[in-house]
Amino acid sequence: MTARSGPRRRTRRDQVPGIVHEQPHWERGALVAGIDEVGRGAWAGPLTLAAVVLPADRRIYKLRDSKQLAPTAREHLAARIHERALGVGIGHASNEEIDRIGLSAAMTLAARRALDALASAPDVVLLDGHWDFLGDPDRTTETIVRGDARCASIAAASIVAKVTRDRLLVDAAPRYPAYGFASNKGYPSPDHIAALQDHGPCEIHRHSWAPIAARSQLSLFDLPSGTAR
Repeated sequence: MTARSGPRRRTRRDQVPGIVHEQPHWERGALVAGIDEVGRGAWAGPLTLAAVVLPADRRIYKLRDSKQLAPTAREHLAARIHERALGVGIGHASNEEIDRIGLSAAMTLAARRALDALASAPDVVLLDGHWDFLGDPDRTTETIVRGDARCASIAAASIVAKVTRDRLLVDAAPRYPAYGFASNKGYPSPDHIAALQDHGPCEIHRHSWAPIAARSQLSLFDLPSGTAR
């Protein structure tokens, strides 16, 4: 048996989000919010962003990028975040708004709605990625590449956003049973693509997107008898 020469290096998959980005702001008494989104690549349903303000004096353990967590773990952590965070705000941009103003503007709209939903306005906003999608010159923002894996506040926001949007699509699924929204959450899975081929888009699809627009000639009224509209 070969002895391990040292501790196993942490991989990207099991990286634990830290507070190094929050700490300097907390030390000067600032209120810090992390923001993350879910639903950007979906073909149906809203774009959802969450803003989470974590307390500086106590940790919420086991935070991870939401994509690394099983659904039950995400649900458990989302409940804990709602219970222990200083603030949680949710902002949506509907599929109609995405069609009307485009995805980039919808990101900005939903981010501002998430911040407006907080009880107290944060002094600093940490954003996942390299693009300041908030676009607010009156707010102090910091962009963090792979922030959902590296920053606790953004990881918390990713969990809340994912759980919130998943619930919306699960709730919508019985109204549109052909598309399998309860399992695919509006993303282009094989069953979703097949349903679009057979039935065309429904009202919660993003009709301006090329794969949906290609099927737009099939009206909702063309759905087979017994299929919910």
